[in-house]
Amino acid sequence: MDTSESSTGTESEPQEPTAPRAGDAPPTDSGPRSGWRRFAMDTRPLRIPAYRRLWTSTIVTAVGSQLTAVAVPKQIYDITGSSAWVGAASLAGLVPLIVFALWGGAVADSVDRRKLLLITNSGIAVTSVLFWLQAVSGLDSVAVLMVLLALQQAFWGLNSPARNASIARLVPEGQLPAANALGSTVMQTGQVVGPLLAGVLIPVIGLPELYLIDAVALCVTVWAVYRLPALPPLAAVKRRAGVREIVEGFRYISAHKVLLLSFLADIIAMVFGMPRALFPQLAAETYGSYGDGLALGLLFAAIPIGAVAGGLLSGTFSRARRHGWMVIGAVVAWGAAIAGFGLSGSLWLAVVFLAVAGVADMVSMVFRGAILLSAATDEMRGRMQGVFTVVVAGGPRLADVLHGSAGSVFGARQAVTGGGVLVVAAMLVLAFTVPALRRYRI
Repeated sequence: MDTSESSTGTESEPQEPTAPRAGDAPPTDSGPRSGWRRFAMDTRPLRIPAYRRLWTSTIVTAVGSQLTAVAVPKQIYDITGSSAWVGAASLAGLVPLIVFALWGGAVADSVDRRKLLLITNSGIAVTSVLFWLQAVSGLDSVAVLMVLLALQQAFWGLNSPARNASIARLVPEGQLPAANALGSTVMQTGQVVGPLLAGVLIPVIGLPELYLIDAVALCVTVWAVYRLPALPPLAAVKRRAGVREIVEGFRYISAHKVLLLSFLADIIAMVFGMPRALFPQLAAETYGSYGDGLALGLLFAAIPIGAVAGGLLSGTFSRARRHGWMVIGAVVAWGAAIAGFGLSGSLWLAVVFLAVAGVADMVSMVFRGAILLSAATDEMRGRMQGVFTVVVAGGPRLADVLHGSAGSVFGARQAVTGGGVLVVAAMLVLAFTVPALRRYRI
C-alpha cells in the first residue's frame, strides 16, 4: 500500500468509508430515493442554510459574469475592429488568473475563508462598476479595458479557491457530488443564458449597462457571503501564504496520487479534446449549408446544454462511491463523443455528440471536484482548489493553440477526431498503469 494516499482512497483494495474528519460538515440523512426521483438532481444540500446561501448567490453571478464576459470582447472589437486584440485581452486576463489563483489557494488555507470571499467579491463588484464608468464615459481605451480585466481576473483567482474549498465545510462528504452538481449546473446554465441575454440586451439598453447589471448582481453575492458562518482555518498553527506554502501544495499533490491523477484527467480531456478553436472553421466549411451563424451558435451552445442536462439528471451521483471510476468513465466518454463529433457530416448529429460530451464533462467536473474536497485535508483544500482553477482555465486555452495548429495542418475534422481518440487512449493508459484513481472510493 502507498501510505502517502489519503484516508479515503488508497492503492490497496477499496476500503469502507471512513468517519468524517474534524471540521467537515456532519453527516445528514442520505436515504434512497425511488422512482424517477433517483435520476432527478439531488437537492438535499439546499436544505443546509449556509450552502443554500452560497448556491443562491451563484445563480445571480453565473448570469451576471457572462454579461461582462460578452461585453469586454465586444467593446474591444468595437474600438479596434481587430480579433487579434480580443485574443490579446484573453491572455491579459489569463496571466493574473493563474498567478492569483495559486496564491489565493494558499491565502484560503491561512485566513477565514468567509472574510476572503467578502473582500474578493467586493473587489469584483467594484471592478464591474469601473467597467461601467469607462464605458459610459466613452473613454474607448483598450489599455484601460485590459488593466480592468486583469484586475477582475486577479480578484476572481483569489475568490475561486476559497469559494470551492468552503463547500466541504458546509455539506457532509456524502453530499459533495450533489453539491458540486448543483453548482456546476448553475454555472453551465449561466454560460448558455448569459450570452443569449447579452445579445438581446445590447441593442435595447446598450453595452455599458451590462457591466452595471453585473455589479448589482455581485452585491447580492456579497450579502449572501456576509450571512455565511465564519470559516477560519482548523489548524491551530498560524500559516503564512507565501511561495513556500504554494510549493508545499504542489508537494502535497505529488505525494497523493489520486489528486495528481484527477488533475491529469482534466488536462487530458481539455488539451486533447476541447475543439472550440475549430468551431468557426467547421461552421464555415463542414456545416456551411446550414448557415454559418446558426451552425456556429449551435456548436458553441451544445456542450453547455449537454452539461446542464447532465446536472438536472444527476440524482444518481450521490449514490456513487467509486469516484475514481466515475472520472475515468466520464473522460473516456468525453473523448469518444468528441471523436464522433469530428466524424459527423450532419450538423444535428454533431450537436448531439457535443451534447453527449457536455454530459460527460459534467460528470467529470462533479467527481473531480468531490475527490479534491474529500481526499485533501481542510488545511490543503484552498491550495488544491487554486491548482484546480489554473487547470480549468489553462487547459482549454492550450487546446485552442493545439487544435488551431492541428486544424491548419491536418484539417478541422481530422484534428477533432484525432484529439478525441487521443483522449480515450491517454485516459485508459493512465488509468491502468497507475491504479490509484480507479481504486479510489469514499
